[in-house]
Amino acid sequence: MTAPIAALSGLDLRAEIDRLRKERNAVILAHYYQRPEIQDLADFVGDSLDLSRKAAATDAAVIAFCGVRFMAETAKILSPDKTVILPDRDAGCSLEDSCPPDEFAAFRAAHPDHIALTYINCSTEVKALSDIIVTSSSAEVILSKIAPDQKIIFGPDRHLGGYLNRKFGRDMLLWPGVCIVHEAFSETELIKLKVLHPGAPVAAHPECPPHIIDHADYVGSTSGILRYAQTTPAQTLIVATEPHIIHQMQLAMPDKTFIGAPGADGNCNCNICPYMALNTLEKLYLALRDLTPAVHIEENLRLAAKKSLDAMLTMAADTVGQGDLGAR
Repeated sequence: MTAPIAALSGLDLRAEIDRLRKERNAVILAHYYQRPEIQDLADFVGDSLDLSRKAAATDAAVIAFCGVRFMAETAKILSPDKTVILPDRDAGCSLEDSCPPDEFAAFRAAHPDHIALTYINCSTEVKALSDIIVTSSSAEVILSKIAPDQKIIFGPDRHLGGYLNRKFGRDMLLWPGVCIVHEAFSETELIKLKVLHPGAPVAAHPECPPHIIDHADYVGSTSGILRYAQTTPAQTLIVATEPHIIHQMQLAMPDKTFIGAPGADGNCNCNICPYMALNTLEKLYLALRDLTPAVHIEENLRLAAKKSLDAMLTMAADTVGQGDLGAR
């Protein structure tokens, strides 16, 4: 895309994106981890499944998903008759990459007495191999409804699975994947930051490793962290997830101070998701202009994957309408 992007230097990209949004009857979705300029022009900003469900409820013909590949695929699973585009086809996910479908299928076959409770950060193929998809917020509700003696495979995030094991006293068999963003936080640097800001609570995503979770005052999904920021009386909050969510916090609470949890170098630059960062205004414009890269899923595969998503929506029905069902 380098050559065509270079030719866009004279365009008013914001105006052109707005024009194409109308011409294409498109809805633009932006995950909380997108750069601020993309969040600011999106029709909806939020968590992955929640965004897909909101887009499905619109009459838009085109869904432009500014996120990563598994999110755009989820939107296509729920909206098969809509055109779904992703600004950069290389916007993947370390968790998805850690769980190749053929290896997951073999793992399942080796443990036939286990059901597969699978985090939404996975490919369509892995969703189709799973029994129930979960998000970081619905996982607790769903796990509480599964019989204690039922053996479970949990993947692909071993940190989220480990957090659930510890909280619920379960012994789920964990797939060894991790999120490279949440893995990068430094316990030593976080402790230094807490000393510099005594009394500032720490809000952490459950994809963080245990040595970060242990220092958290609140553990929850991205939308849950945003709600916690709004309800805590603290004027300063340390945020242990991808730092672009802080943009929404600053918009909603300009009187508060939000500090991204640091990486090993003492700052949060290493905790910016490199996959989310691939999406740019230029690429969004080109995707709307050319309706490519587009997501295509074979129908039998889509239906198989949708079955595990539907299982989650049924089991977590009591969270619908609380704005947290679709949390990453």
